[in-house]
Amino acid sequence: MIYIVDNISNYLIYLFIIYFGFRISPRRNKFLLGISALIVLFAGTFNAYYDVNSPIVYIVWSVLSICLFFEDRLGHLIVLSAALMYFTGIIDTFSVMLIQVIMIGGGINSTDIAWWMEPAYLLSFLIYLLAYLRILKKYEVYMCDIEFKYKFALLMQGSIFQIFYNFVFAFFNKNHTMYGWDAYAVFFISIMGVIYSIFLTLSLAVKNILSNRQNKELQSFMYMQKRQYEYQLQQSVAVRHFKHDLVNHIGVLRELMNEKRTKEAKEYIETIWNIQDEFDLKIHTGDSFLDIIVNYYLYLAIKENIEFVVYGKLTEKMPFEMFDITTLMGNILQNAFEATIKADVPKIRVELIEHKEEIFIVVSNSVEKKVNTKTDFFITSKKDNKNHGFGLKNITATVKKYHGECYMESITENKEASFKISIAIPTAKAKEKEE
Repeated sequence: MIYIVDNISNYLIYLFIIYFGFRISPRRNKFLLGISALIVLFAGTFNAYYDVNSPIVYIVWSVLSICLFFEDRLGHLIVLSAALMYFTGIIDTFSVMLIQVIMIGGGINSTDIAWWMEPAYLLSFLIYLLAYLRILKKYEVYMCDIEFKYKFALLMQGSIFQIFYNFVFAFFNKNHTMYGWDAYAVFFISIMGVIYSIFLTLSLAVKNILSNRQNKELQSFMYMQKRQYEYQLQQSVAVRHFKHDLVNHIGVLRELMNEKRTKEAKEYIETIWNIQDEFDLKIHTGDSFLDIIVNYYLYLAIKENIEFVVYGKLTEKMPFEMFDITTLMGNILQNAFEATIKADVPKIRVELIEHKEEIFIVVSNSVEKKVNTKTDFFITSKKDNKNHGFGLKNITATVKKYHGECYMESITENKEASFKISIAIPTAKAKEKEE
């Protein structure tokens, strides 16, 4: 029975680490999920019947069951499950030894495999849970994001400490009576060193990811700023050219009026008026900086024959810093633009709704196919996925910074798929009330 419980405990730990640590989704095929669980039960029964705890059985069931349970590349799952089996085996060994020393006071030779095995697995699971909550989930970083060198370092650390630990445990087993508390101190220092070094390596890996992410976000912001600056520069050059020719235009009008060619003068004035109208901002939102962003994407939409409409107007400026307005609206409209251009009927709709204490921003765009907002909206479709896919993460981070709320949904209207993002941000007046 102990072998069956042992296999199930390990199986659940593997599923937890892969799903929450690596963010690999389980298969939708319930038959394959059932087969995965049956393999674990069969392996445990086999070990119980023959009274063995064979590493070969562990390797077969862990690799096979994980490949059946999760959706990913077969080669990646095989390597992942094999490495995970080895790494979790090391942590479990530490936990087993810790339980033995604390509750039994002896080594593995002094007692048979018994009740203390399961508390040891619970202890090892708590270590994984702590790493997930304090490091991975806290910073929204997962093991699949970590560079290979850090993953390899974790495995190497486990291997080194496993070898070192065998000597320490052998020393404790033979000399704890002779050395008393000194032997216990050596034991605890060694096991704390194992856990600390693993957490330290994981923290360094996460800090490296956060630093790279911040650099990429800054590059993305600078790129959007550059494109908007080029658009404004283009408009400025056109205005200067128009002003340069204005004297000539006035001269032509004066001659037409002197010759009493009123009809032609009116037509000429209309032509000049249409030219200068191109320089004006077509959309006025009530926020001057938001105007620049929205009109820039209107300019892009016109070039690509995309329907782009904005409804509503603000009576006060948005409660954002310039950097955050660009991050929020730039990413929203850029994502909308890139998604809708693939649709059969490309269109983008922006709604600005102002209440006493909140500003609502709703942006919807047509898409090629319906999006699963639970699993797909953080996934980029670009080939260079290491340098993209930050858009929606940056949007949610900006909304959170200003104590707002963000909701995303994929809907179908008139047989057309569309993606909608709705944002609610407290106004400056609402913030003043809270203060």
